[in-house]
Amino acid sequence: MTDVEAELRAQFHDAFGTADFPVQNQMDLVPALPNGPGTTFEAGDVSFSAMELAANLSGHQNFPYESADELVDDLITGMKAEGMI
Repeated sequence: MTDVEAELRAQFHDAFGTADFPVQNQMDLVPALPNGPGTTFEAGDVSFSAMELAANLSGHQNFPYESADELVDDLITGMKAEGMI
């Protein structure tokens, strides 16, 4: 795991860990985000807003999610597949 991946995982867990799981869709995650859809995740030389992640990774998400761990794993896998990290 790279430092960027580890930092993003930690940020995703912090942001989405307070969501009311299970979550059925992306909109269920918005209340957990500290700055709503404008929440930004930054690590190394990459930076993404929650809206950018939703737009770029929707095909890699498999709702519903029962836990933040499942969601974060899919986010990281999708980011790698899309060449975002």
